[in-house]
Amino acid sequence: MTGTLFDADLLADPHTGYARLRQAGPVNRTTTPDGAPVWLVTRYADVRAALADPRLSLDKRSSRTSGDHGASMPPELDAHLLNLDPPDHTRLRRLVSQAFSPRTVQAFRPRVQARTDALLDRVTGPVGDLMAALATPLALTVICDVLGIADEHRHDFRQWTDTLRSPAPDAALASRQALGHMYRFLVDLIAEKRDHPSDDLLTRMIEARDAHDRLSEPELVALTFLILFAGYDNSANLVGSSALALLTHPGPLHALRTGALPVDQVLDEVLRWQSSSMMASRRFTLEDIEIGGVAIAAGERIWLSLISANRDEDRFEEPEDFRTGRAAPHLGFGHGIHYCLGAALARLEADIAVTTLLRRFPALTLDRPVGELVWAASLRSRGLRELPVRWHGPAS
Repeated sequence: MTGTLFDADLLADPHTGYARLRQAGPVNRTTTPDGAPVWLVTRYADVRAALADPRLSLDKRSSRTSGDHGASMPPELDAHLLNLDPPDHTRLRRLVSQAFSPRTVQAFRPRVQARTDALLDRVTGPVGDLMAALATPLALTVICDVLGIADEHRHDFRQWTDTLRSPAPDAALASRQALGHMYRFLVDLIAEKRDHPSDDLLTRMIEARDAHDRLSEPELVALTFLILFAGYDNSANLVGSSALALLTHPGPLHALRTGALPVDQVLDEVLRWQSSSMMASRRFTLEDIEIGGVAIAAGERIWLSLISANRDEDRFEEPEDFRTGRAAPHLGFGHGIHYCLGAALARLEADIAVTTLLRRFPALTLDRPVGELVWAASLRSRGLRELPVRWHGPAS
């Protein structure tokens, strides 16, 4: 296949589009919206193998092509984990991995529970938007709590991230402006945190920079950006998709409410059925390689579709169905050394959000047909713009 793949039809209905692509072949030659050539990998076995293949680099200096969806990171925000290979990737990930370990994340449970309760306490009226009422503010609040970002500094963040998620070719200018705003925000934030340190991740990262010289200033800024952006976006999408999955599947909903189904199994199937991350970070071939029988030259750009791999008919029986307890592992958080750093935190947020929501609103239902729900138009992430719900069930 040639031409521009990432058109409005695919964005509107990615599952149908990627099903056709998997049938067409394991690897498709296409272009990004800004015209950069790319190889798109869609089948589970190929995607999983490529995610752990050391011959695929995340360092853009390995590319012999140019462009990356019109909104390439400015140099000031470029030096983060998703643009680095070992040993730099290993060094930076080790600096922050403890803050996102399952044990550390579980210690955050009371705070996440309190944040969830506070948001649901504000619910009024019979209907509302679950994304605006719970999923989005919870995700932003929790990742800002982890980093140590005060409430008064969070006001513009959602607007900037929504701009960055836009796939439109003409969104490049707005994306660059949003990145500029975020960069200045982060520089000011780090300067303030240096003057007023506290017990949080950002303070520990600054100490690693200033006292131990374990990362550079650009790496400090870029790493903060990545944690903030990814922690917000992925967690909000997972909460929204989990609620949607349960509200549209009475069997798992009943089993979860009665304790017959562990919430971890629900989340695993949500991560497969409606992957929050549509694409893994782009890779570049370090040498001539073969993927799915297709020869790819050194220096080429590779995109790995997680959302497609997670619905591969050769790996999952009836992949369109929401069915808990599947044996095959999903790729919702990736695989290999770049497995999502914040996976445990995202799961904790979704666990608490979903179980608390169902306990406090036992008559919760959708307030709009599934076919009318609007998803954010993005090449990178899969999330609902709104999730209209009726908090107290049908009107009597």
